[in-house]
Amino acid sequence: MIQIRSANEREALPEGISDCPFAKRQLKGVTPPFDAEQQYVSNQGAHAFVAPSGNDQRPGLNAMANHGYLPHNGVGTITDFISGCQEAFGMGIDLASFLAIYGAIFDGDFISYSIGGPYPSLLNLGGLLGAAQGLSRSHNKYEGDGSPTRGDLYQYGNDYLVQLSQFTALYEMGQENGNSVDLTVLTKYRAQRFEESMANNPYFFYAPFSGVVVTPAAYSFIYRFMANKSAEHPTGLLDGETLKSFFSITGDYPNFKYTPGHEKFPDNWYKRNLVDYYTIPYLAEDAVTMALEHPEFLSIGGNTGKTNSFVGVDLEDLTSGVFNAGNLLKGNNAICFGLEASLQEAPDILSGLFSDISSALAKLSSAVNAATDGLGCPVLDSIDKGQFSQYPGYTKLKPDGSYS
Repeated sequence: MIQIRSANEREALPEGISDCPFAKRQLKGVTPPFDAEQQYVSNQGAHAFVAPSGNDQRPGLNAMANHGYLPHNGVGTITDFISGCQEAFGMGIDLASFLAIYGAIFDGDFISYSIGGPYPSLLNLGGLLGAAQGLSRSHNKYEGDGSPTRGDLYQYGNDYLVQLSQFTALYEMGQENGNSVDLTVLTKYRAQRFEESMANNPYFFYAPFSGVVVTPAAYSFIYRFMANKSAEHPTGLLDGETLKSFFSITGDYPNFKYTPGHEKFPDNWYKRNLVDYYTIPYLAEDAVTMALEHPEFLSIGGNTGKTNSFVGVDLEDLTSGVFNAGNLLKGNNAICFGLEASLQEAPDILSGLFSDISSALAKLSSAVNAATDGLGCPVLDSIDKGQFSQYPGYTKLKPDGSYS
């Protein structure tokens, strides 16, 4: 049993992370200001586009690596990811910190990780078993089925390349919305992708963390981070050309071409304002807004080896009554459940990555406590992972992110 600790019992986060002035959404219900000088994201000079080559890792966060907001080789430290996500997109330090620490634990070597595949680690803390796997080997850990533009792992053999059919479907919805991809479009598209995964992927699996936290983030991040801010559109406008640039798509509709790893920041592009950085409470609000319209987004479970065979777990049994279908949409409970469940799932995952998981668990516990601080989360002491035994998308996944 892993206990979520109180704030005064938490271990300290890395220097400079705990004193975040943007730990809450500051401008709820208020139009953020626009400051062109502060919000401009350069794609010139030191941040000019440089295509990946040689052993450069891709394909996650590619635009940041291609423009020097992350190390160009695609392997960054926790600090690199935190500072890069702030500088390039306006991500709140609380959210950036949790995601960076989580990535370093599950996909890296404790202090760094790759935005692509395996890479030679400089450390072997905790007895790392083999090479650090990177984001492209993080199925059911950092990413999951039902992605907006990436394919389901079982269907395509990879979960990191853009599938043109999926990108085109999203692009079309944006065009039907006046050349604007916003959260309304993304919510509608997410429901479509959920149905497509159930209908086409016999291994479709919605895990507590990757399904309840990472999946809504994958959709909301598209608008919240990629939309171009301006005085006219201070919350952002994401048109088709901007969408294409961030997903390395060229050509005119419908004759698109995808070039893996060549994602770019558009010209004259502006990020979120400093006083409206995107934080964990902001993500929690977006996730619940989507789920209120489509409750299936909170259906933990999956297909049982055949398409259209989705069976959900009993959430109350899974969490010993801490969460249930009735309270998951209240307050911050959905995001609390996903974050706390990541810690309860961790021993099984980490045992396939490290010979000694104690340091990894301690580091993750500290990160989860920091992420949930102030959210009013119920305490989740354990989950019944035995309920996942009926899902091949869970049982047949190997530590290296491939299916057995």
